[in-house]
Amino acid sequence: MKADERGTTASSAKTKGSASRPKNNERFRERLARHHDELRWLYMELYDNGDMFAELCEQMRAFFDARPADLKQLDAEREAEGAWYRKRDMLGMQMYIDNFAGTIKGVEEHLDYLKRCHVNYVHLMPFLDTPADKSRSDGGYAVADFRRVRPDLGTMDDLAHLARTCHAQGISLCMDFVMNHTSEDHEWARRARAGEGEYMSRYFFERNQAVIDQYTRDVPQVFPTTAPGHYTYLPELGQSVMTQFYPYQWDLNYRNPRVFNEMMYNFLYLANQGMDIIRIDAVPYIWKELGTNCRNLPQVHTIVRMMRMIGEIVCPGIVLLGEVVMEPKEVAPYFGTPEKPECHMLYNVTTMATTWHTVATRDTRLLRRQMEAVCALPRTYTFLNYLRCHDDIGWGLDYPTLSAWGMEEVPHKKYLNDYFLGIVAGSDSRGALYNDDPTTGDARFCGTTASMCGVEAAGFEGDDDKLAWALQKDIMLHAYLLTQSGLPIIYSGDEVGQVNDYSYRDDPERADDSRYIHRGKFPWELVDAIDDADSVPHRLFEALSDLEDIRREEPVFGAEATVRVCDADDPALLWIERALGEEVLVAVFNFSDEGKTVTLPAAPAYTDLVTGVTEAVETVDMCGWDFMWMKRA
Repeated sequence: MKADERGTTASSAKTKGSASRPKNNERFRERLARHHDELRWLYMELYDNGDMFAELCEQMRAFFDARPADLKQLDAEREAEGAWYRKRDMLGMQMYIDNFAGTIKGVEEHLDYLKRCHVNYVHLMPFLDTPADKSRSDGGYAVADFRRVRPDLGTMDDLAHLARTCHAQGISLCMDFVMNHTSEDHEWARRARAGEGEYMSRYFFERNQAVIDQYTRDVPQVFPTTAPGHYTYLPELGQSVMTQFYPYQWDLNYRNPRVFNEMMYNFLYLANQGMDIIRIDAVPYIWKELGTNCRNLPQVHTIVRMMRMIGEIVCPGIVLLGEVVMEPKEVAPYFGTPEKPECHMLYNVTTMATTWHTVATRDTRLLRRQMEAVCALPRTYTFLNYLRCHDDIGWGLDYPTLSAWGMEEVPHKKYLNDYFLGIVAGSDSRGALYNDDPTTGDARFCGTTASMCGVEAAGFEGDDDKLAWALQKDIMLHAYLLTQSGLPIIYSGDEVGQVNDYSYRDDPERADDSRYIHRGKFPWELVDAIDDADSVPHRLFEALSDLEDIRREEPVFGAEATVRVCDADDPALLWIERALGEEVLVAVFNFSDEGKTVTLPAAPAYTDLVTGVTEAVETVDMCGWDFMWMKRA
């Protein structure tokens, strides 16, 4: 949006038939009054600019007036329901539009398949306009226009139509809101590069090498191998611009209230297209302060809190999902407090990484500690749980604890990567390293769930026994995922056993980014095989469908349940108990190749939720990579 268009933002946000009614007027006034004083106090504390705050309030009203009637009705229903995203029948799926169905219209044409998968939460990976040169798009996270869909995927009208269709079928849509940076092709960046001061002030430009050196010394690098450094020199301006992620992604300067306001208008515009969940990308990095590590600063929480209030005033049916890829103690504060909430949901990143550590080590002790920490948090906190996603796996584990157990950080990271590369004896995992740093020995890992579990290797070797073990491991991990409290999300393709796609190595624009190994085209031919009882897709799809059915039907899987991690007296076993009223579920997972015998707590009888059999039972025999869901009858 051009600076000289700011005065027309309100009028341009309005749509035909959006004339406000007395009831709507009153609803907006009530919501604004509820938050006004705190919002103004925080805004003035950050910016001390009353005129800009007044503009923000005017634009909130304009976007409220422009919000379609069906979305206002959905807002009212969700306000009355409260925490709609916490229901136990929620199941998410994450996908790239082009990989899954080619276009936004293609996704709409495949909603029947998503419903067959029990999915009612669809995370559409970045679809906003980005440079056509894939080497400068960062998979869509280098946004060139926040109000335009990538032309090859469709239009904003297509997106709004998909949202309406999804809502009619009980499906919610999630999108990425990349608010830390823009593409160098964004209009602001192009005008800044041309030397326009108004736009240069929206980024961080620096001539003083001493300042750049200090920043480099104090702030950790995001991608030290593929994108070292924090600034990119622009010879046409004779100075550098901050680019913490990649040289083509320019960090936004949230010290400038114009940046905050305009990005909030983009946020509200996208919400008005029908987006239900807004994923805030790279949220800990938003505020920069020289002399700090520029991570998780107090001003970041102020911005997220204001964003939460702005949403509750204009579009209270939406949910903020924070991407905080940090150590656990830095994650929970992004929930805010009951009185001053921030994000509705956060990614359970550390648990995901610790899960794969457990697969490689056959040792659940660290995972138990991680889950105990999560279970100790207030039950109102909602995590988004997952096994794999579009990104790499970073081994940000609790190394002080691992060190006490004889696992030192550098050699242990190497072991984990070697294990999942299939180098370690006994491992059938396959994948690729990302940001491999030969100097430090550090690297991240990429691969699909199926390939990491051994499905790819077994299929290549034609080994039916290995395949059975791989599928057993894959199913067990999904059962464990569904046992956790929060919203489970599956990466598109995992439900049919999609394996790694190595074709990215033949694409010059993608060859240097190994994350594309698990970003391959969705294999619709595997969907065609779901009804073939002997096929891998059938065995995996049906098993996951059965588990999802159980989770939806059993109240003990609900968000209100009490969850605790128990000592199983065997490092290979993870024992979780869920309790709701008189119902108690004993869930045990065997992270090893060896069979185990588990003694259950004394009870008159147990119901095996997988088989449906109820009987008096004292012990259960489990094979390797097996699990059990036993509900006390």
